[in-house]
Amino acid sequence: MARFVLCIENRDYPASLERRKIYQVLADQQAAKHGQMRVVDESGEDYLYPQEYFIPIKLPQAAERAVLRAT
Repeated sequence: MARFVLCIENRDYPASLERRKIYQVLADQQAAKHGQMRVVDESGEDYLYPQEYFIPIKLPQAAERAVLRAT
């Protein structure tokens, strides 16, 4: 199941993250232990970012499918 977050901060990463945009998160337990999240960013690749840059969100199924198709 896909997880999504809303970006609320992009300090130090303005080219990679857009504030107020929804991003897909990939599971990474090691990253979580260090306060980071593995996020598919503007490049279309996944990278680690600070967890405090995001708020977890739950999307309706139709919205989730639309977001996944757009990536």
